[in-house]
Amino acid sequence: MSIEAELREEFDRWEREETAVLQVLPYFLLAVCTLITLLLPLWGVSLHLPAVLGLTIATTIWLLWFHTLHREWHRHAPLMGLYYAGLMVLAAGLVAIAPWYGLFAFVGYPQAFHYLKGRWRYVGVVAPATISAVSYLGGVATITGGLWWAWLAISLISTVLAWVFSYFVEMADQRNHKQKRALAELHEANVKLEAALEENAGLHAQLLVQAREAGALDERQRMAREIHDTLAQGLAGILTQLQAAEQTLDEPPTLRRHMTNAMNLARESLTEARRTVHAVEPAMLAEARLPDAINDVARRWAEMTQIDTLLTTTGDARPMHADVEVALLRTAQEALANVAKHARASRVGLTLSYMEDLVTLDVRDDGIGFEPGAKRANGSTNGGFGLAGMRQRVQRLAGRLEIESEVGGGTAISAIVPAIPAGGTD
Repeated sequence: MSIEAELREEFDRWEREETAVLQVLPYFLLAVCTLITLLLPLWGVSLHLPAVLGLTIATTIWLLWFHTLHREWHRHAPLMGLYYAGLMVLAAGLVAIAPWYGLFAFVGYPQAFHYLKGRWRYVGVVAPATISAVSYLGGVATITGGLWWAWLAISLISTVLAWVFSYFVEMADQRNHKQKRALAELHEANVKLEAALEENAGLHAQLLVQAREAGALDERQRMAREIHDTLAQGLAGILTQLQAAEQTLDEPPTLRRHMTNAMNLARESLTEARRTVHAVEPAMLAEARLPDAINDVARRWAEMTQIDTLLTTTGDARPMHADVEVALLRTAQEALANVAKHARASRVGLTLSYMEDLVTLDVRDDGIGFEPGAKRANGSTNGGFGLAGMRQRVQRLAGRLEIESEVGGGTAISAIVPAIPAGGTD
């Protein structure tokens, strides 16, 4: 059980006990006073018993009717004010006949605090104070016999004490109400917090599902890019070399060169396929730095295509995060593959630039160019999977891919990615 629940249960227990005492106390005091009064004649004290019993019965009925049987009236301030006034009149009548009923008059203090509101509580406690003073002096006969001043003094002292006591009781009651209100607000806040936690748990579960789905989609896209950048490019290169070899059957040296290139491409594609299956970085990056790996790709591509190719590196060449280097290397490979397939270029320039916050790779050719915004056969304006794969790679790193081209004016592709150092976070 929480502390808040324990406190609320404790407050409820106090209220139940207080209500029970308040309900029983008037009847208990009335019964005690009646018993004492009935026993007084045994000691030679004369009383008007019919009057005493009649007022006792009337008081009992008054208590039952207002105090016990009709609790719904307790919130009706004027009605309960009438009840309290009638109760004090009955108590005064009893004390006037039998001073021992001054003990019953004490019930006026808690009744005043319970049924009267505001300043009327302080007015109400004057009645039991003055009635009890009559009992203290032995009855009305003593007061009329010349001790009225003593009655006034005792009444005044009793009233002041009753006011002081009522003030502290009222402060305690206000404090209890504030604590109950605070507990109610705390309970409401806890309910809202529990609801929020349940909602957050649901959202968390939903986010986990979405994250798994996004991770699966990202992994599928990554594998698609890897296959395209390795197997598809290798197969395309092998096909190009075999077609070239077919056209040079009567030129053994040239035929041999094309066949050698095709076999080398087949071996490299097989190696990359195995590495892709095991989800490791490209073999070239495992054995060399990024500028050297791109330079090696460009050199071998130039040997196979007989196109002049030059790599320029600027800035402070430093190790980058594996994802950054893989993205730039694959971009270089795909851009060169596109030049070989579509550009009809005679010269290609690559520029790898290391800046403080960015790393860029620019690939420019002097080929026939194309219209970047023109729709392809499949309805896309982004070219084939090669350009889309390059764009996905750099966007996955919060980078961007820029393509500039015009018909007859060559093509320039720029991949810009954050300069995440080796060992940095994604």
